[in-house]
Amino acid sequence: MPTHARDRLLRAAEKLFYAEGIRAVGLERLLSVSGVGRASFYRHFASKDDLVVTMLRGYDERYRSWLTERTSALGGTPLAVFDALIEHAETSDFRGCAFINAIAEVAEPDSTIRAMATAHKDAVADYLRTLLVDAGYPDDMELARQLLLLMDGATVTELYERSSRPARQAKAMAQALLHGHHVHDDTP
Repeated sequence: MPTHARDRLLRAAEKLFYAEGIRAVGLERLLSVSGVGRASFYRHFASKDDLVVTMLRGYDERYRSWLTERTSALGGTPLAVFDALIEHAETSDFRGCAFINAIAEVAEPDSTIRAMATAHKDAVADYLRTLLVDAGYPDDMELARQLLLLMDGATVTELYERSSRPARQAKAMAQALLHGHHVHDDTP
């Protein structure tokens, strides 16, 4: 059942790479944890880097889906994004952002992983821009990128502080930032 082997490899890779780092986890350990043989691994992936790229694609889809779902459930406002981050930081398996973690390990500026990280962050910024517009703020990608910077800074700080305090602080900073921008009032 080749699909099951591929899925097991991806699940093991996501768990191990997220918890311990991409470079720290060797192929032998990945094969052992997944229960997949070397030949099967190479039937599904050309290399460990190929597995990393595939795993990050899945992470991107799941993260953005989770962010949209949680933000909507928490009120659908730009500040609700920070409430989602607070929740996430309070989980026992929190290890930061998989893309930030991955690019911290990749030195090559033109790597596929860095390009994927850029695309992921661009998509999150675009989502933030949409939330801003829906909340009545001007269509301002720079403001969306400022919120993303607060999100990423909080995520990195949460990783070493092991608390949700940074996301709470980032939310307060975002609130002050948004207060300085005018909401469009479409009423006559």
